[in-house]
Amino acid sequence: MRLKIRKHQAVIAGINAASVIGILALTAAGSHIARSQGYNYSARKWDSSGGSTQISCFLSEENGFNTDGVQAVRSALTKKLEEASLFPEEGKSLFNDAYSTPAGTVQLRSEGRSRCEADLTVVGGDFFFFRDFRLLSGAYFTERDLMQDGAVIDRSLAWSLFGSDNVAGMKISINDRDFYVAGVIAEPSTEEEKYCDGDMPKVYISYTGAEIIGLSSDDSMMYYGEEGSDAASKFTDVSTYECISPDPVENFTLNTLKKHFNADDSDSIIIVDNTHRFSPSALAKKYRKRWKAAVLDSKLTLPWWENASRIAEYKLSPIYFFRRLLFIPPVLTALWILYLIWRFISRNKGKFISAVIDKIYQINYNRHLKKKQKEVK
Repeated sequence: MRLKIRKHQAVIAGINAASVIGILALTAAGSHIARSQGYNYSARKWDSSGGSTQISCFLSEENGFNTDGVQAVRSALTKKLEEASLFPEEGKSLFNDAYSTPAGTVQLRSEGRSRCEADLTVVGGDFFFFRDFRLLSGAYFTERDLMQDGAVIDRSLAWSLFGSDNVAGMKISINDRDFYVAGVIAEPSTEEEKYCDGDMPKVYISYTGAEIIGLSSDDSMMYYGEEGSDAASKFTDVSTYECISPDPVENFTLNTLKKHFNADDSDSIIIVDNTHRFSPSALAKKYRKRWKAAVLDSKLTLPWWENASRIAEYKLSPIYFFRRLLFIPPVLTALWILYLIWRFISRNKGKFISAVIDKIYQINYNRHLKKKQKEVK
C-alpha cells in the first residue's frame, strides 16, 4: 500500500527537520566557542565529580583588596564549609584558590645580554592551575616553593631573549635582579585570547619575586641600592581572586563570596561564576541586554583571559537565543500530534472500551477453559 503524504504534512516535516539541523549546528558552534575558553573549566580538573564551582572576583584599586584580604577570604570560606559539615581529607585541601595582579612593564635581559620589555603579572596561590596555558618546557612555580626567584615566560619572550623556547633553568634578570626561567608557555591560540592578550610578551613571577625586583604597593618601581639594602616596601596588591570550592547547595560558593565582599552594594568588584557562565539558558536570556555586559566601569581592569571569555559570552548569547527559537516548531508539532492522538481516542472511546472488555473476557475465558481441561485429565 502506497503511503500518501499531504502537502501540509511535508511542509511541517521540512520545517521540523530544518529546525533540528539548525539546533544541532548552533549547539556545536556554541560548544566550540565555550570550550575554547578553557580557564572557565578548572573546576573539572579539581573535582571530576562535578560537585565544585569555580568563582572569579575582579576588584578595583578602590576596593583596597590585598594579600591580607586573601587570608580573610580563605578563613571565611573554610568556616562556611565547616558549618556545612565539609572537611578535607587528610593531606588534601577542600578548596583551591589563586590571586594575581598586573604590575606594568619590566625590562628583561638574558645572559647573552639580549634585552626585551614584557608585561609583568604577579601571581600567588595555585595560579597556573587555573590557567589554560600550554607548557612548552620547564615547570610552573607555586607559593609553596622554597625559592621564589623563578619566572614563567611566554614563547615570544623566550625567543627574543634566547632564540629558543627550550630554555627552562636559564638565568635572566628582571629590572636588574637575578631570576631563572622556571617554565615557558605558548601564547594564546583562540581569536578572542589573541586579541585581548595583545602583542607584548608576558612574564609571571611570585609576590616574593615582586619584592625582589623592588615592586611596591604604592605603584612605584623601587630599586635596590647597595648590596644588602632593602628599599622596597612589601608588595600586597591583588586585583583578581579566584577559587574552586565544593557546592553542597546551589550557589553556595558564589553567595559566600558575594556576602564576604558585600558585592551587591559595591561597584568596585565583579564576581563571575565561571562554571555556569556559558549555560545556554542563561546566555539566551542575556541576548537583548548583552551590550551591558560589554561595558565595564572604568575603575575595573580585567585580565586578558577574562576579557576573552566576555567576548565569547557576547558571541554565544545570540547563538543560544536563536537556538531557543528553533525549538518552537518541534515543540508545537509535538503538541499538535498529542492533540490529534487525544482527539482520536476521544472519538473512538467506545470502541476502545469495548475492545478492552472483549480482551479481558477472552483472557478470562481461556483461563477458565484451561482449568477445565486440567480437571478432566
